Amino acid sequence: MRFFLLLFIVLPLAELWLLIKVGTLVGALPTVTLVVLTALVGMVLLRHQGLATLTRGRQRLEAGELPAEEMLEAMVLALSGVLLIAPGFVTDTLGLLGLLPPLRRWLVAALVPRMVVSGTVRRSGEAHHTLEGEYWREDDQSR
Repeated sequence: MRFFLLLFIVLPLAELWLLIKVGTLVGALPTVTLVVLTALVGMVLLRHQGLATLTRGRQRLEAGELPAEEMLEAMVLALSGVLLIAPGFVTDTLGLLGLLPPLRRWLVAALVPRMVVSGTVRRSGEAHHTLEGEYWREDDQSR
């Protein structure tokens, strides 16, 4: 509940306060330009980092490993993208911090021990067999 209080009340108030402070220092147009510019730079970085994470995940899948760390990195990248889209300096700063690979990997390394990952990975070269057929129950009275 405290998280939602922070997210929906404190964060917008901090954003407004900071936008007003920066706007009084440099003017309205440079402030808006700076917010848009940070969002655009962040989106370019997000695309680059996202493709690199996707490539590493595919390599781990092809090696028969579960790409749990890459999946968590993708979640951090998605959250960073949402923060970059939201207007403001605080959210842009948090979003850009999520795009820094060392910081993102540290965050993922902190989250991995708390998670339980399970799954089955089939290597692309392995053959699999599908059995088709019909069945019925002998004790079924409706037939």
